[in-house]
Amino acid sequence: MHNFFSWAEVQGDRVVLTQAETGEAHTAGQLAARALELAQWLAARPLKAGDTIAVLLENRVEILQLVLAAREAGLFAAVVSTHLTPSEVEYILRDSGAQLLLVSSRTWPKAQQAHSALGLPVYSVDADTQDVPSLQGALSELEGQATVDLSTRPLGRDLLYSSGTTGRPKGVVRPLFGPEYRHQTDPEVANTQRLMQFDEHMVYLSPAPLYHAAPLRYTLRALDSGGAAVIMRSFDPERSLALIEQYQITHSQWVPTMLTRMLKLPDAVKRHYRLSSHKVAVHAAAPCPVALKQAMLDWWGDILMEYYAGSEGCGTTVINSQEWRHKRGSVGRAISGILHIVDDHGAELSAGETGRIYFEKGGAFSYLNDEAKTREAFDERGWATYGDIGYVDEDGYLFLSDRRADLILSGGVNVYPQEIELALATHPAVDEVAVVGVAHDDFGELPLAVVVLKPGEVASESLARAIVAQAAPHLSKVKWPERVVFETQLPRLETGKLLRRVLKERFKTERDAGYDVRAAVSLAMQAHGG
Repeated sequence: MHNFFSWAEVQGDRVVLTQAETGEAHTAGQLAARALELAQWLAARPLKAGDTIAVLLENRVEILQLVLAAREAGLFAAVVSTHLTPSEVEYILRDSGAQLLLVSSRTWPKAQQAHSALGLPVYSVDADTQDVPSLQGALSELEGQATVDLSTRPLGRDLLYSSGTTGRPKGVVRPLFGPEYRHQTDPEVANTQRLMQFDEHMVYLSPAPLYHAAPLRYTLRALDSGGAAVIMRSFDPERSLALIEQYQITHSQWVPTMLTRMLKLPDAVKRHYRLSSHKVAVHAAAPCPVALKQAMLDWWGDILMEYYAGSEGCGTTVINSQEWRHKRGSVGRAISGILHIVDDHGAELSAGETGRIYFEKGGAFSYLNDEAKTREAFDERGWATYGDIGYVDEDGYLFLSDRRADLILSGGVNVYPQEIELALATHPAVDEVAVVGVAHDDFGELPLAVVVLKPGEVASESLARAIVAQAAPHLSKVKWPERVVFETQLPRLETGKLLRRVLKERFKTERDAGYDVRAAVSLAMQAHGG
């Protein structure tokens, strides 16, 4: 079997897609029939191969129906975040060149500005969306029309936008697969089947928004493997555990923030649910602190599978639980592309040396309407980078240090925020921490730590000093935070990615926020011979 439609022909009565909150269930036959009907409608509009449709929907089954339809019709499907502002939605629809927009009654208000400005056709998956024609009504117009032969078209793909953590989001364009792939297994699906045990017996839980690359692609890979999927409208820690038991979930995917929230559940709640069906728990999207991952292994056992990749798909590393226990903190070895670490001049570095991470012979991609950004992602050898910093050990295991854009340049020294964060996070009062660079007259920048305390802890200057003092012996002095700011939460995307740019912008104008600790910690270290 090479894709979902092949499986649907032989297991049409199997329920393969369930909406967790409502229990709404779709068999493989129903899902395939709807997707093929939508593909015919898209092709008859007409939309030619390589054109783009935009999907702005809350987490619901219609996203998967439309993306499967776009794939069959040879189209790009731009699945747009529901958390964007109307202006941001307009930017993406304009930038993507979308020729058709699908909304719901809930998301239509965010799309009205774009619709007025761009004039592109819009349809609603709900029948009662005011002033918007319904998708079902449009499909009824197909009755009696000749079908379009789609077999000679390439297979469509998603067109997803970066999260915009360092500026305007950019569309990631990957080449369409030729028509011959209609009778072959997608190489990415084959890799997932081999490494993560995706097969026709699996039931996959997707607790994250489908407009992000990993939730969308892995849910589709589950369907393409003959498996089933349960999708949640929004993540809830206890509800997730209940769904694992209720639907006998075998596979799931998380971000570290979700793991943290589940770990914080009372022990009685965690013990209440039977999780014996759970065989593979994938996590990615943000760095996972060593202590957090160890706590999850202690609870769930050696079922965690971590990977490092990106929407661009230019390379992937994977590490299983057993490997991680021997390489704590690693994100694994390359399974797609050949890993290289290079310095600022492009020279390749040796094992253990920190530099920019590149992949050779990974997947091809470009940034839509941004040739300059595309050129920046590739070096003269054709190696591609996500823009991250790290090192590879003597056994080929990758360890992440930071993103290039997050570097702090202090007195001419490159300072990696993640290294400081890991050191500060070991203090027992710290729940979460983020470090950013703030302007300094002499050094250019100095680190500032934004700390979220564990419940019951009280913010104070003495605690701020204690947190930095505990970390100080493990960091060179240039890496000591000058100031500590206590907050109740950190700004994050729903994927768990930290929005450093929000903190950077804030502390451009709040340079004296929080507690000044560097001088006091320095004196204390001197008094103890440090």
